[in-house]
Amino acid sequence: MITRKISTALLLIAACIASALPYAAIAQQSKNVSPVAPRRELVEAVVREAYQKFKDDTSGKNADYIPYLAKVDSKLFGIAVVTTDNQVFAVGDVDYSFSIQSISKVFTLALAMNELGADEVFKKIGSEPTGRAFNSPIAVVDMPTHTGNPLVNAGAIATVSLVSGATADEKWNKILDFYGRVAGEKLVLIDEVYKSEAATNTGNKALSYLLAKYDRIYADPFESVDVYTKQCSVGVNTKQLARMGATLANNGVNPATGEQVIKSEDVAHILSTMAMAGLYDGSGGWAWSVGLPAKSGVGGGIVAIAPGKGAIAVFAPPLDEAGNSVKAQKVIDYVSEKLNYNLFSPSSVSLK
Repeated sequence: MITRKISTALLLIAACIASALPYAAIAQQSKNVSPVAPRRELVEAVVREAYQKFKDDTSGKNADYIPYLAKVDSKLFGIAVVTTDNQVFAVGDVDYSFSIQSISKVFTLALAMNELGADEVFKKIGSEPTGRAFNSPIAVVDMPTHTGNPLVNAGAIATVSLVSGATADEKWNKILDFYGRVAGEKLVLIDEVYKSEAATNTGNKALSYLLAKYDRIYADPFESVDVYTKQCSVGVNTKQLARMGATLANNGVNPATGEQVIKSEDVAHILSTMAMAGLYDGSGGWAWSVGLPAKSGVGGGIVAIAPGKGAIAVFAPPLDEAGNSVKAQKVIDYVSEKLNYNLFSPSSVSLK
């Protein structure tokens, strides 16, 4: 009799524990959700609306100074949103791998800051908008005490030169591995893009030697240019790019793997640089109208960060005169407005 009562009690305890498990899982999950994040249904609807609204837009043209990019299908179009709790909303050509190009500058900056600290990188590179084109040698002459910022070509090449490594291959492999950790997936070089860019990068070599004149490059100039050319030629799809952005939105923690890839204390510095110089000569207008830290690449990608919430990535090859994807800008502007992502608007933190 006693044994039967004990068995019944144990069964009741087990049932209670089992029934509590789902609630514990939900409670744990809720801790990872931003308190100001929009509803899932709203995000899904807005992403679909944006795709339908802009899919037939043919404005702009592919970059043609890099032969490979000129040949990319201009009709390709993908949108992905990844939240800080790793929800993924995607539509269109989101699995097509395109070259990351200048978006890579953001993540090499993060790696250099991981290694050297924010203050040292700021001292050696700077973080001021140049007021000139992203590949301007005059900007280097105007700012001989620093390179301007890490998101123009001169600053990006100098940032690559800060990454530690006994050889160029060691530096390159470290950068590629770091990108993969930020994306949550292994990334690879698009060799055809690299060869195409390496055959036409005389301007960047000239910038590297000009930096050397002012003692503002910290490794062999041509070696640094070659590693920089490779990092721009890394292949990434829209979903991977959105997760890289979501890692920044999540205070440096990859929302898929849980790894603290980027130091949390560096995230604000990185985002501020993106806000000032992320869209080349269009950065001021972007901040005025969209209000999100973002970075574009001439391969047709743009990623924008909503801190604490997630990231929007869009791929569409045709560019405007400043080198930014026309369609991607329109999509992110639309999505940001519908989801109240604009950081300069009190409604972004639910104040009406």
